Amino acid sequence: MDQQPMNTSQGTVYQQPPQVITTKDSLYINDMLAWNLNAMKKCHFAAAHSQDPSIRSMLDRCGQMHQRHYEQLMSHLQKHTMQQS
Repeated sequence: MDQQPMNTSQGTVYQQPPQVITTKDSLYINDMLAWNLNAMKKCHFAAAHSQDPSIRSMLDRCGQMHQRHYEQLMSHLQKHTMQQS
């Protein structure tokens, strides 16, 4: 697959993920999964202990966002794993 980078003001963005995941990539992905899982758990805990309904709702939405990010990362990893098999 031909990787066509797109240059932006924030750096180079690729339309497709690379075919090979380096050790550094793997460690960073692992960190992202851990950060999102931890943030999701903290939001859930804080929402469960909040007395203010608006704050509870905001924390629930924040936790759901982190859960979606975690699930998206896992989905990408599963697709990559299936392609490698």
